[in-house]
Amino acid sequence: MAIHFIEAQSLFLLQAGPSCYAIKLTEHGLPLHLYWGPALATPATGVDVVRLGDRAFSPTLAGAERGVSLDVLPQEFPTFGSSDFRQPALEVYQPQTGSRILALRYASHRIEAGKPALAGLPATFTEKPSDADTLTLVLEDKLLGLRVELLYTVFAHHPVITRSTRIVNGGSALLELRRALSASVDFNASFSHHQFVQLSGAWARERDTLCSSLRPGVQAVDSRRGTSSHQQSPFFALSELGASEEHGSVYGFNLVYSGNWIAQVELDQFASSRAQLGINPFDFSWQLEAGATFQTPEAVLVFSPEGLGGMSRALHRFYRRHLLPAAWRERPRPILVNNWEATYFDFNSDKLEAIATAGAELGVELFVLDDGWFGKRDDDRSSLGDWVVDRKKLPGGLNDLANRIKARGVEFGLWFEPEMVSADSDLYRDHPDWCIHVPSRARTEGRNQLILDFSRAEVREEIYQRIATLLRETPVTYVKWDMNRHFTEVGSAALPPSRQQETAHRYVLGLYDIMGRFSREFPHILFEGCSGGGGRFDPGILAYMPQIWTSDNSDAITRLRIQYGTSLAYPFSTMAAHVSAVPNHQVGRITPFRTRGDVAFTGAFGYELDLGALTPGEKTEVKRQTAFYKQVRPLLLSGDLYRLRSPFDSQEAAWMIVAADASEALVTHVTTLAEPNAPFRYLKLRGLDPKKTYRVSIGGTEAVIAGDVLLHSGLHVPAAGADFVSHQWHLTAV
Repeated sequence: MAIHFIEAQSLFLLQAGPSCYAIKLTEHGLPLHLYWGPALATPATGVDVVRLGDRAFSPTLAGAERGVSLDVLPQEFPTFGSSDFRQPALEVYQPQTGSRILALRYASHRIEAGKPALAGLPATFTEKPSDADTLTLVLEDKLLGLRVELLYTVFAHHPVITRSTRIVNGGSALLELRRALSASVDFNASFSHHQFVQLSGAWARERDTLCSSLRPGVQAVDSRRGTSSHQQSPFFALSELGASEEHGSVYGFNLVYSGNWIAQVELDQFASSRAQLGINPFDFSWQLEAGATFQTPEAVLVFSPEGLGGMSRALHRFYRRHLLPAAWRERPRPILVNNWEATYFDFNSDKLEAIATAGAELGVELFVLDDGWFGKRDDDRSSLGDWVVDRKKLPGGLNDLANRIKARGVEFGLWFEPEMVSADSDLYRDHPDWCIHVPSRARTEGRNQLILDFSRAEVREEIYQRIATLLRETPVTYVKWDMNRHFTEVGSAALPPSRQQETAHRYVLGLYDIMGRFSREFPHILFEGCSGGGGRFDPGILAYMPQIWTSDNSDAITRLRIQYGTSLAYPFSTMAAHVSAVPNHQVGRITPFRTRGDVAFTGAFGYELDLGALTPGEKTEVKRQTAFYKQVRPLLLSGDLYRLRSPFDSQEAAWMIVAADASEALVTHVTTLAEPNAPFRYLKLRGLDPKKTYRVSIGGTEAVIAGDVLLHSGLHVPAAGADFVSHQWHLTAV
């Protein structure tokens, strides 16, 4: 067992790979957080020391000796109103009395092999019981009959702990949840100098990496938009002062959820830090009837003593093994061409077939038909929700087009936006109450569309059958699932007034339900997530869709920052990245074709342009790119990422992917702005075996270099000579 209960010390030791997490039960039945860091030996003598002392204006816990105050104790799951003035993890309103006070105390625990599924929610998983152990720590409020189950799972080969909370109303009265977080961790004062690392941005510039020092009070990032959002990511890290890419302790937090969320750290008066993650309490409440259960989303917690890079690699390995759909974990991602930036809404069957034909000649494996193939969709003003083929553009229908393209040796993929409805659509005219709305209030539109109320089973069923019928009838092997607006006038016609603040979470549960149905009926289809690009890049989506369109911005230079930031939490193999035309459609920048390819070389590579319109030289480059990508595709799917140069603090960006056995690597370097009379530059590599010798290939030339030389002396980076120049080295052990 990786979880040990040392009864003599009332101590739980959770051994998560090379890390450890310790929980102490006090004589008053309070679970305290004692330790999280490098693995400790059992019985971990001395780890159970808790310093107590009388503190001014920190009231004594009822029934305890003076000096025992929740205001200063490092709690595992703090609640509101009983001597703790810091942010709670749980708040329960009791309508019969108007009280919000809780007194949760230890009742029991159980330790079991494996990992239970979470009802209605995506979560990480195990394939055999020996992969993980799970502790369920049961707390009770006897007055209310409320039971709170804290679930902790540790994984045998990963420095990862997953946490979630199951709340059970075992009493006879209705309760109302107003805050129900997934994880709360109290760090002692030695952590007060840590940096708060967040991923923030906007549409077309998602997930910039920002670091700030902890300060007294609450620092938070969140989403109140109904989705995980472009603006903030449901991820944060605490890195010790002075930590770098490869050195120093880092604690990472990620939420497996796609709706409103909050991540926050509170630095209190005594320099203790409380880190919390879960559903955003903003505009949230949940009526918990007698006998009912509420399950919070899963939080993924990771510890690394090897800097941000070590944290990222730990998360990447973990997600590839325990989060991504098992059927696609090691399955090669096809090289695709998407017609969107080539044609937008202006196309017909012959034009699409011509792009696919050009792609087949250049090594492309999949053609994706994007928006505009249905209804009267000549712009973004109509037809969402109807999903009826536009016979003016596609006279023979989808089947005819798909078969023509497959005859060229290319698979066929299709774009949908299942969660949306246009006001100008037959579906909306027939069912105007099926959208998210508040009666008597005007309905705000985004991109000329409204959001279907997926909290309602009948709405999900109708959309499922419309889309599933097309997928059953058409040889589709890929679906791009888009979502192009955020929530306004949040309400559901199917819920009573007292439950309207449940709408947003019920929507997400409905979304997971329908995504799960599609995954089960169509396991052969590769589903790619999208929300105006990377507006819903989160672990909840990745549990159903092994890759996500990283950003609507396909400019190679902007993508350096977007992909670098995204990689803090997510593997390159989950990031869809394409080569697009220049001048770039988002920023107007002109970059070399080779650079665009080198930057897009992730685990999900493709093209976003008219391949038939390329010059002979560009076609030659595409052939080289597709052939080389197929060669290194297994490495890109499973290798470890090492970030070598950050585009956030220099005019360079560099990274490398290394095979698990260090037998192969791909190194990429991009100069953003060239420097006149620049010094000679060298790139020290990481992750290689110093005892191996490597054949290093670049631009048709080869050299044999010792691994220790590559690690300690580095590769010479040729002079750029111009802006936006890239170099790429392929290393194989000899």
